[in-house]
Parts: sequence; structure tokens; C-alpha cells
Amino acid sequence: MHTSLRVLSSRAHQPLIRFLGKRTYPHTPSVPHAHPAAPAEIKGQFSEFLKKIGGSVKTSSNTPISTAALKDFWEAPERLWKQDIEETEIEAILVSF
Repeated sequence: MHTSLRVLSSRAHQPLIRFLGKRTYPHTPSVPHAHPAAPAEIKGQFSEFLKKIGGSVKTSSNTPISTAALKDFWEAPERLWKQDIEETEIEAILVSF
């Protein structure tokens, strides 16, 4: 009886989840392409579609991308500022559920 408990207790601490390792992400964007399940006529015309909408791959290395969030609302463009707050909005914020 004790031997079966030892066998069961050795397996009890093994996690059932298996980790694959560190993830790697591509550093460059993928080339636009049609969906693999798209009909053949759409796959054939996809390059024309990209030219039509101007969706070709455009990379600009000289444009800095800011990932920092704005600390205060006035740092955002003025068109994004909320000018007036209605009474219903104030009540909706103050009501706790």
C-alpha cells in the first residue's frame, strides 16, 4: 500500500502544461498577400488591388515612433480634447455598480 502512494506522490507535482520556450517575433512586417482560402480570381488580382488602394508596403525609417503615452490631456492634439461634459456623462461616471 505504501509503494502505490509513493508512485502517486511522485507524479502529483509534475505540471500538466508544457512550455515551448521563448517566443520570437519577426522584426520586419510581412508582405501583403491574399488570403490562402481566397478564390483564384482574387488571388490573381490582388497586386492590382493593392495598387488601386495604395496599399503597397511603405516603410519610413526616418519617422520616429513614440510609444510613450501622454501624461496629461493637453499634450494631445486639441481636436481630441473633450470640450463639454454633459450631466448624464457625469452621473454615469459617478455611479458605482
